[in-house]
Amino acid sequence: MNRSQLRENVFKLLYLSGFNGEDEMENQIRLYFEGQDIVPEAKDQAYIEEKYTKTKEHLAQIDQMLNDTSEGWKTSRMGKVDLAILRLAVYEMLFDEDVPVSVAINEAVELAKKFGTDESSSFINGILGKLAKKADA
Repeated sequence: MNRSQLRENVFKLLYLSGFNGEDEMENQIRLYFEGQDIVPEAKDQAYIEEKYTKTKEHLAQIDQMLNDTSEGWKTSRMGKVDLAILRLAVYEMLFDEDVPVSVAINEAVELAKKFGTDESSSFINGILGKLAKKADA
């Protein structure tokens, strides 16, 4: 799998976690991979699960940053698709040194175009752009 495909799978797990308790996610992750048309190689599955886990570990900090950055849109009001995309992008921007900020933003916008509403890509681009400017300041 290429990086975009790996990222898409991480996004899908984050999205799933919005509907399941933490105690259910281990089983949900197993079911997710069993239900794939193309079973990922072991190294790809390990990468996906690791990035999902690391994103979840930083969730409180990520959500606080999103709440501080988005005007009038707290994480509790955001759609689950947009929120999962934003959480992954913020994790990549701030905690994953292998992903340049511009790549994290671009990939998030592409995920929003594919899975979100008509407004999702501009909403996500706006929030991530503000967050990137804050980080540079």
